[in-house]
Amino acid sequence: MQPFQDQELGSAITAASSPSWDARAAAGRRLAAEPQIEGVADVLHRLLLDAYDTAVTSDTAIALLARGDLPGLRAVLAARAQAADGGTADQLSAELDGDPRWMTGEGVDQLIQQLQTLTSDADPQVRDEARRRLSLLR
Repeated sequence: MQPFQDQELGSAITAASSPSWDARAAAGRRLAAEPQIEGVADVLHRLLLDAYDTAVTSDTAIALLARGDLPGLRAVLAARAQAADGGTADQLSAELDGDPRWMTGEGVDQLIQQLQTLTSDADPQVRDEARRRLSLLR
């Protein structure tokens, strides 16, 4: 990673704790774009479950789902499974249900394949959420 990228990443991690909802939302979008999100998974999880503004939840979830990969979907499912606040849980469900990529046959096939993979995840909450999402698709 380049020094500028390290600085940008550090700034995004710092912004994730900002009192400003728009700074936290921007941090979620930036961190979701990291090639290897495992290193920032805890920060992303906190942003997905933002206790103060569902816009932060929404922006972070949309950015993670836009990746189109298993780690992005897994992060959103893990947050949805742990969301205690009804508004946050509803927002995460809305982002999962409304992803435009899944409005095509090819996109639904990709989603089903990724969800089937996640039904074997090490985290039982992710497994259960993946199974629940699959049952909604059938």
